Amino acid sequence: MAATATAGADDLVEYGFRRVIITITAVLCALLEIVDTTIVNVALSDMRGTLGATLTDVAWVITAYAIANVIVIPMTSWLSQQFGRRNYFAVSIVIFTVASFLCGNATSIWELVAFRFIQGLGGGALLVTAQTIITESYPAAKRGMAQAIYGMGVIVGPTLGPPLGGWIVDNWSWPYIFYINVPLGIIATMLTMMYVKSPKYGEKLKASQVDWWGIVLLAAFIGSLQFVLEHGQQDDWFEDSTIVTLSVVCVFGLLGFIWREMTYKHPIVNLSVLSDSNLRIGTILCFIMGFGLYGTTFIIPIYTQSVLGWTALDAGLLLIPSSLTTAFMMPIIGNLIQRGIPQTYMVAVGFIIFFGFTFWMHNIMTPDTGTEHMFWPLILRGMGLGLLFVPITTLALSTLKGKQIGEGAAFTGMMRQLGGSFGIAIITTFISRFSQQHRVDSIAHLNGSSFEVQQRVTQLQQGFMAKGFPSNEALAKAHQVLDFSVTKQATVLSYMDVFLYLGILFLVCIPFILLVKRGKTKVDMSEAMH
Repeated sequence: MAATATAGADDLVEYGFRRVIITITAVLCALLEIVDTTIVNVALSDMRGTLGATLTDVAWVITAYAIANVIVIPMTSWLSQQFGRRNYFAVSIVIFTVASFLCGNATSIWELVAFRFIQGLGGGALLVTAQTIITESYPAAKRGMAQAIYGMGVIVGPTLGPPLGGWIVDNWSWPYIFYINVPLGIIATMLTMMYVKSPKYGEKLKASQVDWWGIVLLAAFIGSLQFVLEHGQQDDWFEDSTIVTLSVVCVFGLLGFIWREMTYKHPIVNLSVLSDSNLRIGTILCFIMGFGLYGTTFIIPIYTQSVLGWTALDAGLLLIPSSLTTAFMMPIIGNLIQRGIPQTYMVAVGFIIFFGFTFWMHNIMTPDTGTEHMFWPLILRGMGLGLLFVPITTLALSTLKGKQIGEGAAFTGMMRQLGGSFGIAIITTFISRFSQQHRVDSIAHLNGSSFEVQQRVTQLQQGFMAKGFPSNEALAKAHQVLDFSVTKQATVLSYMDVFLYLGILFLVCIPFILLVKRGKTKVDMSEAMH
């Protein structure tokens, strides 16, 4: 039996040109999927103008994709076993590609939202499946390096979206952010059918055995949770009846899903795999990493655009050196894992470095911070993320065996995505609440009878009067400028608070790492389907 399993695993290992092609195909698909989560952010205003949508309506372009993504990721391992991994991967690419074309041709906002949801269903499958395919194509001794290669796409992808989207919108129009996927998707589909192999699976389930209620409950739980996270702040959280209703659906969906999966003979998601302590800790760490990765990818462009007045393209380009640092470190980390360096040390150092990045950003933030001030902190961010992605993934899967590895990989992927959603929702809420509090505190300390305040108001008033404004109007404008300065300073202070608390969160995670058992240094992902 062991010999058969080994032979099956060896059948999936590729060498030379074939392995290069499979690696490029898998990384390309993962990159396409992740870039599309952020590429639309800079095109939303253009979409509003073209499709005649409100800001609330156009936000669904992001929400629909994210909901579909997170729903399908936990089911990926099961779907691969039912349809064959190569076929499932190829069909997912086709769905993603066709939906991308339809998104570009959408004539109304709700058409676009519907096609984005379909695109998300195809795209969500690409992440975990690509990870398994690329890892299985490498011999066991080189699978740490394979994880590192895959990690390049996952880490670099969110950062590439905004500058690429900004460049496309500036030079062409928003539909081309979707059309660019079409030729790449066609090439990836052809290469998948020609080069990717499928493991041999056991007997497939009949339609009557499929866990349909599990699928419905999972969609209700994850879909409601994602909506609440995406729209909570703008809809004033639990003051809104829709948010309250979906929160209730989320809780009962989760409870029903857990009960169903623990009692049904053929569950859509194998929750028993979470009995492994390393996987439980690994999923928590993946959640925190997603929080930091997507949270900082979100907060830095918002800060540079709303406070510093940068363009979307310039804001996106600022993150490129950080992503290149991470990409540069990935092969080095993969090599260190192959040499037997404990992943726990790497993760601990990664969390400490990420704290250093957030503390540095906290100290340099002003209304006039420039590119030169943020360059080195962002390089530090890239180093920290490089030390986190591969070691955390390897640690989470290190004590699993057989097909549990594929199921565990789906959990780590889902938790990374959910961590990003939670991060963006919480950061958005904190910035809004902290800004209000800092503004109230600043106004309380702004004594209108003090000489400095009166002198500033007089200078501003005289400046407006010099431009031809009457005295009363000039005074009103002087007060508006002072009010704007207070609001801007309050906003900067709120960003400083968020970075500080984010860094503390990463420091608090370090004790969790001490609870991790020493498992296999090299995780054999090819066992996942045998």
